[in-house]
Amino acid sequence: MDHSGVTAKVKSFYEQTPFPNYESEDHISALKEKVERGIYVPLLDQQIPEDATVLEAGCGTGQLSNYLASRGSRTVFATDMSLSSLKLGQQFKQQNNIDKVIFCQMNLFRPFFLPESFDYVISNGVLHHTVDPFLGFQSISRLVRKGGYIIIGLYNKYGRLATDSRRVIFRLSGNRFTFLDPRIRAGDLGDVRRITWFKDQYEHPHESKHSIGEVLKWFRECGFEFTCGVPMVKASDTFSPETKLFEKHQQGSRLDHLLVQARMVLDGMSGSGFFVMIGKRTA
Repeated sequence: MDHSGVTAKVKSFYEQTPFPNYESEDHISALKEKVERGIYVPLLDQQIPEDATVLEAGCGTGQLSNYLASRGSRTVFATDMSLSSLKLGQQFKQQNNIDKVIFCQMNLFRPFFLPESFDYVISNGVLHHTVDPFLGFQSISRLVRKGGYIIIGLYNKYGRLATDSRRVIFRLSGNRFTFLDPRIRAGDLGDVRRITWFKDQYEHPHESKHSIGEVLKWFRECGFEFTCGVPMVKASDTFSPETKLFEKHQQGSRLDHLLVQARMVLDGMSGSGFFVMIGKRTA
């Protein structure tokens, strides 16, 4: 499939199924409560300075951008191709009086910002839905100032095995046995989020999978120094509420990566096989 074909299919998918969606009763307090059940996003909030300029490239419905902009004085630009998704993010912003987030439509392969415009560029769960993830990474990496950081979230080629297996079962059974999905089985998703979660995970028109070593190569080729991973990429390290996301951690050996990604296979039984890599621009 060519570049324009993938882009059109993905854009159409998210126009029909904005992700992650909001429930009708959602308020900023409910969003904060949901986010703060985890470790990673609160750490982003705590460790990204209040005066930073942040770009979220592929913000979806803008939940992360709205959260980061609702706390402190940092300015967040939230971009996406899907107007349906942006509209939901903008509505949530207005309903909750969040002033420091700006929503705009943008194709990350053709950014309209000047190079080196941002202290932090975040792209969670986006590049693996493009026809050329590395080209997309190159494009948004140019927007990071020297000394700034890029934060990339991708599906892992090993961690995603459980989801791939469930996808086959659902397709063959006519989407029966949805209880096999751990998030649906947990019963904490409202009707809207349950539907959009299922479609995003199991009916998406295009996705790719990636490895720790592959992303480290991207960093080297584009002038970034690895700082941290979620999960940690050295097998003996543990991700915790005390982890410093933007301080340099050991990137481990190939054996470390093999062990960490083997654990992701097991984690994929209860999650989506997602991992995050953070790099500091040095050149």
